[in-house]
Amino acid sequence: MGNFVGAGFGFAASCGGPLFPRTFNFDFMSSSSNSNGKTTPAANGKAAPGGAHAKKVPTPTAALVAERLTPTAVPAHKLVLRTLRRSDFKAIKDIMDKVYSNMEGAWAADEFAALLRKFPEGQIGIEDNGRLVAAALAIIVEYSEYGDKHTYAKITGNGKFDTHDPDGDTLYGVDVFVDPEYRSLRLGRRLYDARKELCENLNLRAMVAGGRIPGYAAYANEMTPAKYVEMVRNKELVDPILTFQLSNEFYVRKLIRGYLPYDSESKAYATLLEWINVYYEETEKLIGNTKSNVRIGIVQWQMRATRSLEDLLQQMEFFVDTVSGYKSDCVMFPEFFNAPLMALTNEDSPSVAIRAMAAFTEPIKIKMMELAVSYNINIVAGSMPVYEEGKLFNVAYLCRRDGTVDEQYKLHVTPDEASYWGMRGGDKLKCFDTDFGKIGILVCYDIEFPELARMLSDEGVKILFVPFWTDTKNAYQRVRICAQARAIENECYVAITGSVGNLPRVENMDIQYSQSAVFSPSDFAFPHDAIVAEATPNTEMTLIADLDLDLLKDLNTSGAVRNLRDRRKDLYSLSWTVKKTDRDEELLEQGTERLARPSRRKAVAAG
Repeated sequence: MGNFVGAGFGFAASCGGPLFPRTFNFDFMSSSSNSNGKTTPAANGKAAPGGAHAKKVPTPTAALVAERLTPTAVPAHKLVLRTLRRSDFKAIKDIMDKVYSNMEGAWAADEFAALLRKFPEGQIGIEDNGRLVAAALAIIVEYSEYGDKHTYAKITGNGKFDTHDPDGDTLYGVDVFVDPEYRSLRLGRRLYDARKELCENLNLRAMVAGGRIPGYAAYANEMTPAKYVEMVRNKELVDPILTFQLSNEFYVRKLIRGYLPYDSESKAYATLLEWINVYYEETEKLIGNTKSNVRIGIVQWQMRATRSLEDLLQQMEFFVDTVSGYKSDCVMFPEFFNAPLMALTNEDSPSVAIRAMAAFTEPIKIKMMELAVSYNINIVAGSMPVYEEGKLFNVAYLCRRDGTVDEQYKLHVTPDEASYWGMRGGDKLKCFDTDFGKIGILVCYDIEFPELARMLSDEGVKILFVPFWTDTKNAYQRVRICAQARAIENECYVAITGSVGNLPRVENMDIQYSQSAVFSPSDFAFPHDAIVAEATPNTEMTLIADLDLDLLKDLNTSGAVRNLRDRRKDLYSLSWTVKKTDRDEELLEQGTERLARPSRRKAVAAG
């Protein structure tokens, strides 16, 4: 299979049907020879070569043009813009073999046939006097399923194009190529203009594609790819592809590494480019449409002594029932809301007690799954201890109302969590799909690390849920202030909730402090203090809040400041790297001596 990016490699444009074929006649006459063998003037009015005293020929009249249309004077070009046919494959292959002679050559016949079968309207060609000389290939995708970190192979389904989604929102450019003999005629611009019109006719959000930067090879020893792209954008350098794409109203979303691993000219880099369809109108499905207004409920949980697991489950169901009665889309419980069960273990050692409590986690999760389905509400089930393979983790569960369940491990454990309990951090950050949009879950201390929220934002998350546990107000303030910062930085909503009250006979979790709240970005469309709703401090209660996701879209394009759009990606970047670390062991060692001494320090005081 040939994975290619041609002289103007495709952008996600919507392609639509009844625009083809079109005919363009231009450069009507070629110079011809008269009977005495001398060259006559061309039809464009310019003097033909004839020595130093060649005379200027006046602009020809219609009669003069008609007179010169002899059988030997044929039109130089007759261009027709049309959709491609299976019979075009030989011509397509010939052009691609020329354009990609230093890469993998042309698409295979079955790959070309698959494109035509899945999306015939999106495959566009230009023929000249019946000969195909340029083409643009594309598919439609639901772009949020792939995000900005995709590869060419992934988004094209390795040439099978089973990633094509007729109900998607973005036309993804598979390829654009022009016969080298015709590149001076700007046929690539015609293909892009056709794609833009198709995009508007199909009401697609945008055109997106990865574009090669073949000019970078000459500068690879002098500058980074980001610097090269910036210089091309500032017109300090000219790249045969990127310069052309920028002139066609595309902008660079980011730089992708490894997009086309075999593209030696671009050093395997590509620019992710986008053209926005300003006429795009969001259409709503009759059933199952993604919500623009989301109602969430959060539980400020009262810690109280419990006699059994059944007592705790009954209290859980009461709050799920209450919040679902307000037709909420989601309800969130705090971190370690099940801590009262620790007293039932009758263990004096905190580390032993919390491991014994972990045995209750599975039945609680199962009950939450049942409640999510029976009350038709998504549940962020706080977080609970999980003991697996000899390691203790803190895990938040997402129980969806369709019956599925997912989990987010707390990534950053505090020094006291490690030393008192021997708890360890997870190694995966997840973006969750729900029926009301993409969400993220950051457990307590995790919200104090801005990188996590930014990576979730890059995946399209618009609501962050933060179950926390804090014992003192200064610990709570760290969580709250960081949550507010994450809402502004990432143009999203952030909901936080914790526990209140006292819990006798449970060391390290005997007192609680909480003021649950929902935060927004800070701009004119949002509450003046960027607080959508907040609970009364240290009082058991529920909080219901309505979140308008459309306001986030407006903020991104027309806000007073646009944090996501204005990031200097040419200067810095953020990536996820999982490496073996001794951090957990270091934290455990720090608490060895402390365990030998009695202490009332709180295990998660830092959040």
